[in-house]
Parts: sequence; structure tokens; C-alpha cells
Amino acid sequence: MAAPVAPPLCTWLVAACLSAACGVGEKEKQRRHRGAGVGVGGLFGSRHRPGSRRRGGARSGMSMAVALHPERGVVETKKTDVKQRRVVVTGMGVVTPLGHDPDEFYNNLLQGVSGVSEIEAFDCSSYPTRIAGEIKSFSTDGWVAPKLAKRMDKFMQYLITAGKKALENAGITEEIMNELEKSRCGVLIGSAMGGMKVFSDAIEALRVSYKKMNPFCVPFATTNMGSAILAMDLGWMGPNYSISTACATSNFCILNAANHIRKGEADLMLCGGSDAPIIPIGLGGFVACRALSQRNSDPTRASRPWDVDRDGFVMGEGSGVLVLEELEHAKQRGAEIYAEFLGGSFTCDAYHMTEPHPEGRGVILCIENALADSGVTKEDINYINAHATSTQMGDLKEFEALTRCFGQNPQLRVNSTKSMTGHLLGAAGGIEAVAAIQAIRTGWVHPNINLDNPEKNVLAGGSPEGEMRCQGGTVELIWIWWAQLVDFVCPLQMIFVDDFLVVMHRRKIETLLDHQARQTFPVLQN
Repeated sequence: MAAPVAPPLCTWLVAACLSAACGVGEKEKQRRHRGAGVGVGGLFGSRHRPGSRRRGGARSGMSMAVALHPERGVVETKKTDVKQRRVVVTGMGVVTPLGHDPDEFYNNLLQGVSGVSEIEAFDCSSYPTRIAGEIKSFSTDGWVAPKLAKRMDKFMQYLITAGKKALENAGITEEIMNELEKSRCGVLIGSAMGGMKVFSDAIEALRVSYKKMNPFCVPFATTNMGSAILAMDLGWMGPNYSISTACATSNFCILNAANHIRKGEADLMLCGGSDAPIIPIGLGGFVACRALSQRNSDPTRASRPWDVDRDGFVMGEGSGVLVLEELEHAKQRGAEIYAEFLGGSFTCDAYHMTEPHPEGRGVILCIENALADSGVTKEDINYINAHATSTQMGDLKEFEALTRCFGQNPQLRVNSTKSMTGHLLGAAGGIEAVAAIQAIRTGWVHPNINLDNPEKNVLAGGSPEGEMRCQGGTVELIWIWWAQLVDFVCPLQMIFVDDFLVVMHRRKIETLLDHQARQTFPVLQN
């Protein structure tokens, strides 16, 4: 029997103060086209707020330094200059257990706030797991038409809301929206589980009669319909589809969206992921495969990546969406630019359905290819936001693959956003991309909460220099040269691919404005 493929490594790299080794492609001739802005009038209405940026301090947590000799080298030769269109990040939108605004979300991460609590969406008293990163306060008012919202699965509600919030964050007003060339604007937002609640309800109705079924159950259960409805609302006629690759979903969508822009097929893309798996069938499925934590008596301490006492991951829900834009297009409209996309890679372990390769071959190959494609070396990286879901096997295998790849680097820091949000499945890469970009904007790296008793292998790992340094007490403030988001799937899920994305910090993008966060964090001026 052919061996199934292995879990993914979905990675973001974010750079500060380094120049990109890619040229600016020929600027395409602009074509003026005023498309019908369907739904634009109600897009920003009651939700438009001044562009204030809330900042938050940090209280506690740990970050880890990787200090091991590499077992295998990473491609270190930077690629030759290739003329191509440059892609930048100009907007971010989130719907998460820790808030529905990028700054609120990251401030809560910095303060070590956990979004994990007892499940309230349905009666789960008979389940061995009764906790999740559940969104308690959420409204579609001002973002989704009421009639549509009633018919939609929550994953679509989260997707459309986060997508429109990302546009607002990008400064795309109604006036700018009307000026966009709609045929060159696209949506690529995926989901791991799609509209499972709508589908589950349809099955229950079918037990009585097909006449009892919701006539919208088929379109609203399909994964691609979220991107489609958002595009219809905006009147965007460019690339539009969804990708479903479990925990790698968001990163696949982001990389493919960036490639559409790089190849000249689009000028602006909304991309990311959304999932709402906290329903009976979702919880039951992960309970059945024994993947979830059962620390019901202490929900906020249940998700504990790399800790000896971890007992499984915690489910989460929400959406994370980025606005990707061609550089010249963004500059022409005066957009604030957060980061630049440099490149990426997809690979497959081709090893096992639920277990990562013991030597991390697919992961390392994927990282090598992505770094080479992006003109980045392993020495450029000093921060890793890991997938680290709090599973026994997954956390250690991921960490071992990273140390094999990056080797001895005492400046390398590792943390896990999932220690506070839980695992948002297909949306994980989206919200963690936002977290990584926020880290380079502010210079603050959020803590690993609940890392009370780190695994021995994580601390020492066979390093000749002795134990790996773990810093606690406060969140670390560092001048980030590169920030990498590693998204490695938990070993009990059926995942099929590895992927790796690279993004550069905006400060080296020609004449763009200085790093805004320096005004809020004076220490960054040193």
C-alpha cells in the first residue's frame, strides 16, 4: 500500500532592515475600469474607525533560543536577481478568541491572555473534552447582510467579516474601492472544515424528509462559497477560489494569492483562512482520534506547547485575512505597507498519513526551497512563531526539524500563538501571519504561556553548549531582522503537504515611510 503523505510545515518569514534581492518588474499599463461596487455602500458604514493603534505591554512568558549544530545545511546561496512584480502586505483582518482587531489581538498575545474557556455553543457535558478557543462575542452587524448571515455557516461569517476588516485596515475606502480595476482584484480564502454545521444540520433534516432541508445547504456548506460571496459583495472579478489543506490552508492561500500578483494576474488579493469547527461533529471527530486536551478543570492552562504535561491540542475558531498588493499599486494609492512577500515553497513528506518524517526531510526541503527562492539565508532568521499545537509527538518533531535546518543560532527565538488561541485549523496560518507581522512592526515577541516544565529535548537537544536558553519573566523586546512563522501540523490529523512562505519587513521598500512602531516603542530607535 502506498504511504500517505505527512503533515505540513507552513512558515512565514518577516524581515526588518534587510534588502530584498528581487528587482521591480515592469509596471503594467494601467487600465481604468469602474466596476459596479456591489454592496460597497454598506461595506464600511457604521464600522469605520480612526486609524488608532493600541499598544500593550507584556507581563510574562518564555521564549526559546535554538542552539544546536545542524545535521544538514540549508541552502545559503542567495538567488540571482529575477525581475518580477513585488508583493506587499497592506492590510490585516482578524476574528479570534482574543479580539477582532489586529492591535487588540496582538496586545492580548503580548499580555499572555488565554482565549480558551468552557464551550458554550452547545451541550458538550457528555464529551471528555469540554473546552475550546471559542469566540464569545461576535456580531456580523455592519459586515454581513442580515438575511445572508442567518443562512451562512459561522466560518463564512468570520471569513467575510475578517476580509472586510482587512480592507478597512488597508485604508481601502468606498472612494478607493470605486477606483479599483475590479477584474484585477481577487479573493482566495480557504477553510479546513468548511460549512460542517450547515451540512450536519442538513443530514438531521434529511432524517425526517428532504423537504425539511435548507435549500441553501449545498452552496453554504461548500468551502469556496465564502470567497465567492465576498467577491460578489465587492464586485471583484479577479482570481477567486478556495484551498483546503487542513492546517496549511491559510498559508497555501497566501502563497497562491501572492503568486497571482507576481505573475501579473492580479494587483490586489484578499487571502487567508477561516474555520468554525466548534460544533458537535467537529469536537466529536477530534475526540475520537484522541487529539484533544482534556484539562477541563483549568481551560486557560490546557494549551501548553513543549510542556511535559501537555495532553493534546485545544480547538479554536476564527479567521485571519491579509490584503496583498502589487508594490507600485500600493504606493500609487498611498497605502501603509507592513511587509513584503518574497517567496515560498510547497513540498510533501511522502511518509505517513498522521506522523511527520522522523528526520524532517520534507520540512527541511521545503525550507531550503523557500529560502533559496526568496534570497534569504538561515542566518537571517532570529524569530520563529511555531505551529506547536501542544501534542506529544508533534511539538518535538517540529522542534527537531527546525534545529536540523537552522542549527546553532543562539539568537533564534521560538514561541507559539496557539498557547493562547488554541488551534484554529485552517485559519491558524492566517492569524499567525498577523501575529508575525505585528511582531516586526512593534519589536515585541509574545510569550509562550503555560510552559512551566519544558521538555528535556527542547531545553538541551544534544547541544554541545548545554541547555538551550529559555527566557521568562517578561516578553522579550528584540530588534527583529527576520521573523519566521512555522506552522507544523499536529500528528493526529490527516494532512498532506509542507509549505513555507517568506516575507520581508517594509522598511527596506524604497521610499516608504519609516517604521511606525518606533514612535510607540522608543527603545527601537537605538
